[in-house]
Amino acid sequence: MPDADRSGTRPLPASAPPTPPVPLAELLADRSLGLRRIAGPPDDGSQVVQWVHTSEMADPFPYLLGGELLLTAGVQLTDANADAYAERVVAAGAAALGFGVTPVYDEVPAALVAACDRHGLPLLEVPPATRFTTVARGVWRLMAEARHRELRRVTRAQQGLATAAARPDPVPAVLHQLAVGLAGRAVLFAPDGAELHATGRTPAPGARTALARLARVVTPAAHDTAPASATDTTAPTETAPGAHLAAYALGGGGGLVLGVAAERREPGDHTIAGVAVVLLSLLTAPHQGAAEAGRSAALVRLLLGAPPAEAAPLLGPGPWRVVHGRGGDTPFAAGALAAALGSALADTDGTTVRVLTDREVTAQPGWALGVSAPAAPDGLAAADTDAQRALGRAEATRTPLVRHDPAGPSAGLAALVPEAEATAHAREVLAPLLAAPGAPALLETLRAWLSLHGSWDRTAVALAVHRNTVRHRVTRCAALLRRDLDDPDVRMDLWFALRRPLP
Repeated sequence: MPDADRSGTRPLPASAPPTPPVPLAELLADRSLGLRRIAGPPDDGSQVVQWVHTSEMADPFPYLLGGELLLTAGVQLTDANADAYAERVVAAGAAALGFGVTPVYDEVPAALVAACDRHGLPLLEVPPATRFTTVARGVWRLMAEARHRELRRVTRAQQGLATAAARPDPVPAVLHQLAVGLAGRAVLFAPDGAELHATGRTPAPGARTALARLARVVTPAAHDTAPASATDTTAPTETAPGAHLAAYALGGGGGLVLGVAAERREPGDHTIAGVAVVLLSLLTAPHQGAAEAGRSAALVRLLLGAPPAEAAPLLGPGPWRVVHGRGGDTPFAAGALAAALGSALADTDGTTVRVLTDREVTAQPGWALGVSAPAAPDGLAAADTDAQRALGRAEATRTPLVRHDPAGPSAGLAALVPEAEATAHAREVLAPLLAAPGAPALLETLRAWLSLHGSWDRTAVALAVHRNTVRHRVTRCAALLRRDLDDPDVRMDLWFALRRPLP
């Protein structure tokens, strides 16, 4: 039941249904229904039906939402209460009253006809051969036809706007196409309210001034707030004499506003304007800044054959972090992870997503992440390897995020050994593995196995191989090194050696 009382107060307005309303004139023009208008004000084209309701209540006011074609046979209607009945139906916001002739009345009561004329309520005579359910079906059919016409119109407009956006001068083309689609005027306003570009005809005198005033209301700069996003098409509207106006704040941070004015508001207009808002937001977004331009230049140089050392400085000083992640299962996983980490530099091989970012990295729901330590551009290759190893450890330990710790190999006693001597010692200790066939796999397996405290299962997970493969490789390492890998001193010595940079 709507919010209402019986004192004559109009009920709170209800949301309109998702289907277009049916003009009352179209319903009367349907000869199969045989409806006849016998009272009420002349139809200027604005009288529409939102839905159909049947009631034989003496006072249907509490049960009406507004916009209905109310159907009744007048079971409780008398000449004495006809005026009060019509008054209550108007107060409830009904669009029209349909009176069914027979079985209660042989003709529409004259008192009801006079009351509807007096209160400005359209009164339709429903002939005996037409059932109320037939009238309801007629309204739903006309609504479906109107909805189909609206969808076809919106589809054509979307296609036209997309074609306009691909033209050499897209912004004026999109505005022109929008003005044609709405049969009105489209204006792009600057943050200060100046017209940057306008096209189409102004529907009524004074509409141009009113539209500029409405645009200032939604200008982001006027309220010192962030601009609307490209998909935010919420817009204040205003009706000027002879015109319907709307204004939309464009996304992209430029503070631009799209204003539209049309002689009448048609179903689908807001959807069409929303498409134009998205396109114009993208087309008018500020060009990439110096940082983005430098990164694009670095990629171009690499594609044209420049050595990485020459292209790396164009990325900017950083510090940069390399992130390896697994977990996304959609075609958009790489872009989604990169966006979450504040970067546009992402790559994927279908299994692992790699992101290069200059921001601090936090755990992301549904992802296992390995993060390198901050690195300068010339250290990104090593950082990529560190991120890969960190990801393996994250998966093995079921940890959402593991960071590579560059202080690990150089902390404690390791810091007492000069780098050159430490590297020479590592080469000597690992010489049998370095010379063996499949050396990279052996070294990586031994490193992961030691880092995971000799766990076969977790090492298999980290390396994405079978646990028997891990056993075979570790056993082979022990044989080549001729050392007991269960000895903690041996493990410590090998771990020290494996932390050195080796070919």
